[in-house]
Amino acid sequence: MDIAQNSAPMDDYVRDVRKRWLGLSIVGLLLLLSFIIDVSNGPGNFPLSTVFETLLDKNAHGIKLEVIVWDFRLPVAVTAILVGAILAIAGAQMQTILNNPLAEPFTLGVSSAASFGAALAIVTGWSLVPGVGHLLVTMNAFVFALATCGLVLFASRLKGIGAETMILFGIAIFFTFNAALAIMQYMASEDELARIVFWMMGSLSRASWEKIGLGGLLLVVILPICFWRSWQLTALRMGEEAAISFGVDVERIRIEMLIIISLLAATAVAFVGTVGFVGLVGPHIARMIVGEDQRYFFPLSALVGALVMSLTSVVSKMITPGVIYPIGIITALIGVPIFIILILNTRKERLR
Repeated sequence: MDIAQNSAPMDDYVRDVRKRWLGLSIVGLLLLLSFIIDVSNGPGNFPLSTVFETLLDKNAHGIKLEVIVWDFRLPVAVTAILVGAILAIAGAQMQTILNNPLAEPFTLGVSSAASFGAALAIVTGWSLVPGVGHLLVTMNAFVFALATCGLVLFASRLKGIGAETMILFGIAIFFTFNAALAIMQYMASEDELARIVFWMMGSLSRASWEKIGLGGLLLVVILPICFWRSWQLTALRMGEEAAISFGVDVERIRIEMLIIISLLAATAVAFVGTVGFVGLVGPHIARMIVGEDQRYFFPLSALVGALVMSLTSVVSKMITPGVIYPIGIITALIGVPIFIILILNTRKERLR
């Protein structure tokens, strides 16, 4: 009897681990399916078999198919997955360090700040970091994202600041930088205005293998850090006092994650412009499946975010044949209802 009782917790643990791995596997398979659909749709109407043959051999069906598949469809499909993962990781870590399920780069104004930094570089050529050359736009976006993350972190530590107040604070930041962005638009020339509109609406049309390489390198650097800090971040979700009792250096963890979040948000904005709610939807769905254990929550958030962006890319090309809609519009339509549900749930929990 004692042996059976002692083995029960272990059986529960094994079931939980299997459930989490099953969730990761299912989302991974759905992502692969969405990627295949994304690559098979786009400029030109070609059979799926022809597309796959061109993927395996660039010269299988001539230069026309090579350009369409390798220079247009494939970079867009890969960039959608990459940016979705980046935004979801940023959202997951922001929710963790702020202990707020409503936090993500878009809802807390980080993306709009990064967009303003990019617009400032486009219109005035003014750089906050001298000597960056062709990285001027990206570096400005990064610095503004970093500064805004620092402001959000400072505000979250003030007494009496709850989840709803933090969202209101984020909305204030959002509108402030949107107003500043409007000033940049008013000052901009016709070409500069077109570039700013690209940032505001979000688009995968400027995907390139160079950007994919940079984004991939960023994840190669950041993912090991997140895995290394997984147990400290899990402890932080139990509360600051509990984390400190486990020996976690809370301030150091928050600063590290702040830098990572800023770099991720700035990179995503630099690649595709402002895309909202992916960093909210991805972690929310992952939390429902695997809970708060960062060993599973963080990678599943990345997979779900990549899946959401990949499906968004598919939908953007299928709404109207021959027309590709901005992805920022579609992610907002998906994210706003979930955002409202989260706010209502948070309110109910506070009333209990």
